[in-house]
Amino acid sequence: MAKDFRYFFQHPWSRIIIAYLVTFFNFLIFAEDPVSHSQTEANVIVVGNCFSFIMTKYPGGAWNFLKVILWLIAIVVGLVAGKFLFHQRLFGHLLRLKVFRDDHGSWMTMFFSTILFLFIFSHIYNIFLLIAGNMSPYIITEYMGIRNESFMKAAAVGTWMGDFVTAWMLQDNFDYSITNVIINWTVLFSLTSVVLLVITTDWISWDKLNRGFLPSDEVSRAFLASFILVFDLLIVMQDWEFPHFMGDVDVNLPGLPTSHMQFRVPYCHRIFKEEYHIHITGKWFNYGIIFLVLILDLNMWKNQIFYKPSAYGQYIGPGQQIFTVEDAESLRNLNLSTLSWEWRSNSTDPHTNKSYVDGDMFLHSRYIGANLNVKCLAFIPSLMAFVLFGFFISLFGRFQKSEQGMENKDKSYKRINRKSPSEHSKEMGMTIENLQAVVEEPLCLHDPTLLAPRTKENEILCYPPATEADNLSSLTQAEPAADIVPYDDPIS
Repeated sequence: MAKDFRYFFQHPWSRIIIAYLVTFFNFLIFAEDPVSHSQTEANVIVVGNCFSFIMTKYPGGAWNFLKVILWLIAIVVGLVAGKFLFHQRLFGHLLRLKVFRDDHGSWMTMFFSTILFLFIFSHIYNIFLLIAGNMSPYIITEYMGIRNESFMKAAAVGTWMGDFVTAWMLQDNFDYSITNVIINWTVLFSLTSVVLLVITTDWISWDKLNRGFLPSDEVSRAFLASFILVFDLLIVMQDWEFPHFMGDVDVNLPGLPTSHMQFRVPYCHRIFKEEYHIHITGKWFNYGIIFLVLILDLNMWKNQIFYKPSAYGQYIGPGQQIFTVEDAESLRNLNLSTLSWEWRSNSTDPHTNKSYVDGDMFLHSRYIGANLNVKCLAFIPSLMAFVLFGFFISLFGRFQKSEQGMENKDKSYKRINRKSPSEHSKEMGMTIENLQAVVEEPLCLHDPTLLAPRTKENEILCYPPATEADNLSSLTQAEPAADIVPYDDPIS
């Protein structure tokens, strides 16, 4: 391969560096993001609706039964629509995407389709609540019923796991002995335990460590979140099979000596006509993790673009620095007049006899009140990456109309049907008599004295002649026609 831009862009070291840079930047933005310290209720578009629909806001009684039935139906409809509507019809037949040929990427498509239908059915459930009346506390919205601090910690752990596993899979070149597998899993669990300890506890405080060194504002944080999105897409674009995804390079599952796993679905011949298996490949396992991390990073970018301190129970102090209200009672009674430096520094908390500001968390992150148009400039790098990604997929990652059906040649997903010799003969356009002549002709040519006339014209038969029943019996035991090599006369 020539040492051009693609050589260096898709070089293993470049891929590993990008993966670890994404890991570092995700930690950095988590530490700098003031939303990570907010005590207000978390809200995430679409995902928040699905979480609230399944996990929280149960009214009790028959409403619980209705709610469970609806989200179970939403899951089933989402799985079916994801497989047959989005994966097969939209991505496979209409858009002709090579990456979604046969069953490739079906589980990831079904997962995102399930999220979509959970979102739709949550609004159907809201209609029932509105008809009943006096059920406004149980209306499903993007508010998840958990604090922003808790959600951001969970998201940070999730992005860490996703980015680290991605980097781990890119280093898929070590010996898969039992000892190495144990060592790698031990390293993963040890590092994850340290990350959980640092993120979920306050033993290590980023604001105490950096002491205000190069403090970030909402514009710089928006650009950082945007470049994280770019790096997420770069990880996919650095794949050696991008953008067609039709090579034979397999990626082992993390920490396992195999590139795929299969699970047999319980078979019931009264319901299913065929036996099904769940097939998970290392490559699609990696892609699925990357796209899940992409969702979390998109939410992070949204937080930076539309960040307003008052919406998260925070206010601006001297030097444009951010303060977070942690008192639960103050959070319940917050308004714009009480959520200010002037009021909280001059008012006394009756429970502590100290000013309210003494009980608030001080952050080195800053809010300069930048215009929304300025913050939206941060999305330009991400937008360019998305456009470039879609351009390459559209240009090189689609089957042409003349190639429709070529995806069935993928060996890893092809169903093997065993055929009898007679079926092979029919496909080759050969009859029993023709096949008999092909088999017997070389023997006859070797020894002309064995030739004997047959009753039909222009046909020869080796002596001694066999009965028709013997010929049929020997034919059924013969090898398929594809394995028979005709004799070439060296004289001719």
